[in-house]
Amino acid sequence: MPRSMFAYTKTILESVSFDPKLFCKEVEKAIKLLLPYEVEQLVDWLNNFTTEKPELKACLIYVEQ
Repeated sequence: MPRSMFAYTKTILESVSFDPKLFCKEVEKAIKLLLPYEVEQLVDWLNNFTTEKPELKACLIYVEQ
């Protein structure tokens, strides 16, 4: 069974979370590629994920537009 694009996006974001600039770039790409309901899931996931990594909170501006 193929992986969903949302699951793939989460994997990518987790792997680049060491670099806030790269993380923001990947969030931007994800917003463009994901379906609307997946973007909602991404926003929820980002809110939970960035609570542990406050340096990544700046990237939330891309999903608040």
